[in-house]
Amino acid sequence: MKIVIRLDDFSPGMDMGKFRRFKRLLDEYHIKPLIGVVPENRDPKLDAFRDELEEDNKKPKGREELPDDKIREEDYPFWHLVRNLQSEGWIIAMHGLHHVYTTKKGGMLPLNKQSEFAGIDLEKQIDMIAEGKRILGGHGIATDFFMAPSHSYDKNTMTALAENGFRRITDGFGKRAYRRFDMTFYPISFKKDAVLKDESEGYTTFVIHTNTLNGDDFAYYEKVFASGKVVSWDEWLLEEPAEASDLQGIKEYLMARFKYIAVHKRW
Repeated sequence: MKIVIRLDDFSPGMDMGKFRRFKRLLDEYHIKPLIGVVPENRDPKLDAFRDELEEDNKKPKGREELPDDKIREEDYPFWHLVRNLQSEGWIIAMHGLHHVYTTKKGGMLPLNKQSEFAGIDLEKQIDMIAEGKRILGGHGIATDFFMAPSHSYDKNTMTALAENGFRRITDGFGKRAYRRFDMTFYPISFKKDAVLKDESEGYTTFVIHTNTLNGDDFAYYEKVFASGKVVSWDEWLLEEPAEASDLQGIKEYLMARFKYIAVHKRW
């Protein structure tokens, strides 16, 4: 089993120290991950490290300030970083819109009981996806990849994504990319340790939140990278996706519910 890496919660207030440390590991092993970029973060939990980044977030010299400029000056280095990462071969996914949970729905992959999208009416979701795409485009970033906050999305989300030109999603369970709802899903791992022991053919994704990594986590991922099982996303993207079986939705829904119960010890 081959492994690709996705990094969640990319936003201006993230812990840049931990990110840079993790990036050094990725660079050492020549791994290009996928990152979930929040177009306009309003989640205070993701903004917790902004005060620690004063030196990194200085206004670039010579930048003209426009009267209708809604972007915080200190955020410009962040968007410059995202563009640089994309030019290095990192894959960019749109990670929701504001990363704010407005419903308690688990959606089609109920790993959590909170969502920015699941349970919202279709027209509203179309507008949300369009706004996120517009914001990213304003920063010079184009993508057709979507990453739902808390892995939570519903059928309306699928329609809203398609209406806005998105074609790929990082989520679901399985050993290869599959087609469903006119979208291509790139599955995440159900259990990381089991993946590391799995010698069968296929691919899966390790989901990582660099903001919350500790010393033991860095040591763990260094061992994972040294195993030789981790590859860059461009390798998986060359693989032809399969058509999802009729039972795919039921299977991954039940797997997600089982994992939720196992983790949270409640229904």
